Amino acid sequence: MFQDRTDAGRQLSDLLDDRDVEADVVLAIPRGGLPVARPVADALGAPLDVVVASKIGAPNNPELAIGAVASDGSLWRNENLIDRLGVEDAYVERERDSEAAAAREKLERYRGTADLPDVAEKRVVVVDDGLATGATTIAALRQVRAAGASHVVLAVPVGSPDSVERLRTEVDDVIAIETPPHFSAVGQFYRSFDQVTDEQAMAYLED
Repeated sequence: MFQDRTDAGRQLSDLLDDRDVEADVVLAIPRGGLPVARPVADALGAPLDVVVASKIGAPNNPELAIGAVASDGSLWRNENLIDRLGVEDAYVERERDSEAAAAREKLERYRGTADLPDVAEKRVVVVDDGLATGATTIAALRQVRAAGASHVVLAVPVGSPDSVERLRTEVDDVIAIETPPHFSAVGQFYRSFDQVTDEQAMAYLED
């Protein structure tokens, strides 16, 4: 479907233009969101910045997200999964503190400060390279909302139908080019989906 993340960003820009979306700032979720967000920010004539969140992994299975936390501590808990696995609240809170610190450290590396960019009373478009479970995205969106953004749009090239629908309750609009019914992973919809390093990602902020 997409050649690479830059191609996805160009296609996403066209769709946002068709929807008459306007933005005062575009926030990418690093790392993979930055190559997608660069063409989007350029097309919208808005500055590009970042919002950072970190996944809370299940005990003994760190890849399984039982929640996520943004750099300001904004938390999303997957209550169904937490209950099913019998995860104790003390574990979630301990991991919340640890992952929030990791998110702040990453934000500082990208911005030179642990503060989110000023989004108060601004129209914000949040961009990622795709939406699978949506865990870190929800935490990031809640931070943007808590910071006083007046209008928030989530824009992704591709997303799981269930996650796209779930995130509609978090924002004013979710815009996705494709929501394939047989969704297993974001990378399956890209011809090239190489890992993006921090150095490569930060270069998009400098353009």
